[in-house]
Amino acid sequence: MADQSMNVLTAMITPAVLISGAGTLIMSTSARLGRSTDRVRALTARFKELVSEEGQREPLARQEKTMIIAQLPRLTRRTRYLHRALRAFYLAVMLLVLTSILIGVESLTSASMGVFPVVLAIVGASVLAVGAALLSFESVHSSNTTKREMRFLEELGAHYASLYDVLPDGGQSRRGGGS
Repeated sequence: MADQSMNVLTAMITPAVLISGAGTLIMSTSARLGRSTDRVRALTARFKELVSEEGQREPLARQEKTMIIAQLPRLTRRTRYLHRALRAFYLAVMLLVLTSILIGVESLTSASMGVFPVVLAIVGASVLAVGAALLSFESVHSSNTTKREMRFLEELGAHYASLYDVLPDGGQSRRGGGS
C-alpha cells in the first residue's frame, strides 16, 4: 500500500510543478499588463499636453503626436495578447489542479477515472504552451513599439543637437550667440 501511495503522490506532484510554472507566468504577465496599461495612460496624458496651446509650441510636437497616435493601436494589441495569455495561464492552472484532484480521488475511492486525468494534464500543459506563445507575440510588439519610440527620441535629440555648433577644438557654442 505504501508503494501505491507514493505512486499517487508522485503522480499528483507532476501537475503541481506545471502549476508552479504557470503561477510564475501569471505574476510576470500581470506585471507586464500593468506596465502596458500605465504606458497607455502616460501617452494619453502626454498627448493632452501636446494639444494644449503651450504643448503645440514644443519642438517636434506634431511628430510626437503622430508617434503617440501610431503607438496606441500597437499598445492595444499588446494588451490583448497579455489578457489572452493571462486567461490561458489561469485556465491551465485550473486544468492542472483538477488533474491533481482526480488523481487523488481515484486513489482514495478506487474508482477508475480512466485516461481522463491524463487528458486533462495534456490539455492543461497545451493551454500553458498557448499562453507562452501569446507572450512571445506580445514581446515582439513590445520590442517594435520601443524601437519606434527610440527613433522619435533620436529625431528629437538631433533637433536639439542642431541648435548647437561644434567648435574646431571640440567645444560647443550656442548657435548665433558666440562664446
